[in-house]
Amino acid sequence: MSILGKILDKIFPSRKSNDATTAPAPSNDDVSLAAATAGAARAANAAPAPSAMEQVDVEAMLDGLAQKNPQKLNWKTSIVDLMKLLELDSSLGERKELAKELGYTGDTSDSAAMNIWLHRQVMNKLAANGGKVPAELKD
Repeated sequence: MSILGKILDKIFPSRKSNDATTAPAPSNDDVSLAAATAGAARAANAAPAPSAMEQVDVEAMLDGLAQKNPQKLNWKTSIVDLMKLLELDSSLGERKELAKELGYTGDTSDSAAMNIWLHRQVMNKLAANGGKVPAELKD
């Protein structure tokens, strides 16, 4: 799973069961799997549409986690602290991988600039996926 996917799963726990993008694509060689997939698609079309996901108040959720955490983590400005708060690996290697996932074109050796960019991009992705994010934390 991608690092961004892990972040989204931590913020949007209901996403895990609703995210079809994590399912493997069916093989063209597997006829029975293709038939099963077609049958599932027909069944899904007959079922009522799922209700829209609730919007998550990202600030309230993360502030709540921060209050329970023994470390003083400033998730509002630090990608490292945000990842720590979500109990994810915040190492430089992981942040470089996240930068690659999100299309960072700057110098990953300049970790300060990369971290600022990453934080902003993650906040934008949270907002784009249904999170209520304070305006000052996104573009």
